[in-house]
Amino acid sequence: MQIRHTLQEYIDALRDAGILTAHNVEGTLARQTITCLTYDTRTLSADALFICKGAHFKEEYLHAALAGGAVAYVADHRYEVDAPYILVSDIRYSLVVLGQLFYNKVTQAIASVAITGTKGKSTTAYYVRYILNDWLAAQGKPPCAILSSIDNYDGVVSEESHITTPEVLELYGHFQNAVDSGISHLVMEASSQALKYGRVRGITFDVGAWLNIGSDHISPIEHPDFDDYFASKLKIFDSCRFGCVNTDAQHAQRVVEYAKSRCELITFGSHESDTIDCQSVEKRADGLFFTVRSPKYNGEFSITMPGLFNVSNALGAMAISTALNIPEEFVRSGLRRARAGGRMQVYESRDKKVTVIVDYAHNRMSFDALYRSVKVEYPGRKMISIFGCPGNHALQRRRDLGELSGQNCDFVYITEEDSGSEPFAQIAAEIARHVACPHLILEDRDECIRRAILEDTGERVILLTGKGEETRMKRGSVYVEYPSDVEMARRYLAVYDESEAGK
Repeated sequence: MQIRHTLQEYIDALRDAGILTAHNVEGTLARQTITCLTYDTRTLSADALFICKGAHFKEEYLHAALAGGAVAYVADHRYEVDAPYILVSDIRYSLVVLGQLFYNKVTQAIASVAITGTKGKSTTAYYVRYILNDWLAAQGKPPCAILSSIDNYDGVVSEESHITTPEVLELYGHFQNAVDSGISHLVMEASSQALKYGRVRGITFDVGAWLNIGSDHISPIEHPDFDDYFASKLKIFDSCRFGCVNTDAQHAQRVVEYAKSRCELITFGSHESDTIDCQSVEKRADGLFFTVRSPKYNGEFSITMPGLFNVSNALGAMAISTALNIPEEFVRSGLRRARAGGRMQVYESRDKKVTVIVDYAHNRMSFDALYRSVKVEYPGRKMISIFGCPGNHALQRRRDLGELSGQNCDFVYITEEDSGSEPFAQIAAEIARHVACPHLILEDRDECIRRAILEDTGERVILLTGKGEETRMKRGSVYVEYPSDVEMARRYLAVYDESEAGK
């Protein structure tokens, strides 16, 4: 049973953290037990402490919270309401302080792994998940929890994800569910925004992993420049016991220097000096095979997920496994079995003339790696790319993806991809300015996929990027149901096969 705390204990915790500025909680109210901590009126229950946070917070939300059972509110300034208040100097950090108390430091009760990188976070998380699950199953233990941009599983909740790293209280809730479910390990992605704004502050991860960094998420509403993006990602090493660093990535030496003074360092890459040293890679009919030399794992390993770049992600998973002291046999089996929904999923027509690759690639690094890998693995084939860009963030992608697709593809469809409140036509026009090859702007994603599979000619590779297995599309401020790229690819390949069989 979860231990509950009084309002006074929350006030004391904020004072001890040095962020309490004022309050008017006295007497009996101070001894009130808090049974709900939230910033969302939809999750409110009686005896709640309500937190007023967010750039779009409105006073009407506070009125609704007080009417719904909140006994006091936390904010960075007073509101014009007659209610008990607790004022703080840092509302973001107050979430960590209050959340850690409410959940009784549950983040310390489970082994945890956090992975950051401009690309490859999800795939690496899934490699680790499969490795862990093989090891845990052999011990008769439940599978690990995972929080990724693909999906979330914590022993209680199993859901499609729509944010890379959950907000603070939701994050702690996942940890609590995992502990209550008897789960011993949790693997998660740590986005630059989560690191920058302190969503993972207060958690000491057993392992933190740095995969790579490129120019992404740089805009007036995210990271103002690369230095801010870089500094945000480095924060992962401020709160982990082991730090894993990819030495083949750009700026690796700066990352190593930062990490080694803060945690026990494990490096991985193609250098003899690396802890995990990849000595060779070979593509065979049944997968990618690579030879590794390390203190713990040696010899030939293999992965069946396509894409040469996934060898680097597999090495990252091996570095994490080293820190967790996982036996080699489970590293081998886990890497071999691993799959990540929406990552390098390959579908082919019966006559092998049409190959569709569904991948979540959505930034310059992932597009570049995807295009290079496809050229190696499908030489001489026509390349058709179908993609868009999200509304209102990661604005630099529009130029980056437009340039890369124009340089590498024979034809490009620019289509809808979570436009949100920004007009699709505006997003598409900004992408199209940089596409140097033949292209078409067509908002209907389904129609783009249909045309590429059924109306184009010749041997071709069709790349469906950005959405993977997601089943919703963001329009305005809401998500609406929408068929996944996987579903549409299968549907039109079936139509293609039927039409070819009738000829």
